[in-house]
Amino acid sequence: MRVLIIDDEELARFAIREILENAHYDVEEAENGRIGVKKQVETPFDLIITDLIMPEKEGIETIIELKSMFPNLKIIAISGGGRSRNMDFLEMSERFGANQVLAKPFTEQQLLETIKTTLNS
Repeated sequence: MRVLIIDDEELARFAIREILENAHYDVEEAENGRIGVKKQVETPFDLIITDLIMPEKEGIETIIELKSMFPNLKIIAISGGGRSRNMDFLEMSERFGANQVLAKPFTEQQLLETIKTTLNS
């Protein structure tokens, strides 16, 4: 099972990667949506976990682009709401194609359960 983590925060990518590799997922990373979309086009993933608030290409724009090219792609949107802690972005991401959303910070169990739910939907 191939998973791509798109997040501009290196520490967030590292933490998610550790959890997923320990659960035997094949994991790659991208630091923004532009790079994430490029990686998906080159070697498609089974699941993408993307942050929403990022420089260069933010998450909702990334979700829209990915879903237009890969309508069946499973996507989990994650966000801490940025400086304002505005969680409207998570709700909005579902309208634009995210299969599930997860508010940061989340636990290892919450992440793995959300992945399982997403892949089985």
